[in-house]
Amino acid sequence: MHGQVAYMFGDTTAKEKGRLSLNPIKHLDPLGTISLIVIGFGWAKPVPVNPYRFKNPARDMVFVGIAGPAANFIAAFLLARLFYFPMPDVLKLLLEVTVQINVMLGIFNLLPIPPLDGSKIIPYFLPRQWQQSWYHFEQYGMLVLILLLFIVPGFTGVVLGVPLQFMLKLVMFGIPVS
Repeated sequence: MHGQVAYMFGDTTAKEKGRLSLNPIKHLDPLGTISLIVIGFGWAKPVPVNPYRFKNPARDMVFVGIAGPAANFIAAFLLARLFYFPMPDVLKLLLEVTVQINVMLGIFNLLPIPPLDGSKIIPYFLPRQWQQSWYHFEQYGMLVLILLLFIVPGFTGVVLGVPLQFMLKLVMFGIPVS
């Protein structure tokens, strides 16, 4: 999704590197995949984006940053509509988990911590003199993210859990799940 939005704004980098594909294999990161299997937390290869190819780099990066979480929320909303149709309980459970994962990923990726999508949105709203400091912080983002997720007690429950419950209610629109 990020590559598509970047392409819409004039950046052909993802296309040139074959990353405008729906084939999940093209997006797998070997270490991220192993990590997902071993510790239950993983990641995909970042989509290559070159903001210097945009007409308005700061503004266009906001749209690129919003693209991933927006896709997750839209997918969750559309998938939740399937609950109106009769289906076996096992499919209903699979659908419920898929909706929850999409909402959780959308919220998680909006966190303003590099390399997450939320970190691509923040610089647009910062005063120009603070932007360079923000870009300097990017190199420490993954460390900060790991510390918050695995060291800071209650981080996931408060920062992710509360918005997750709110967004699930919003996405489900009163649809009875169980």
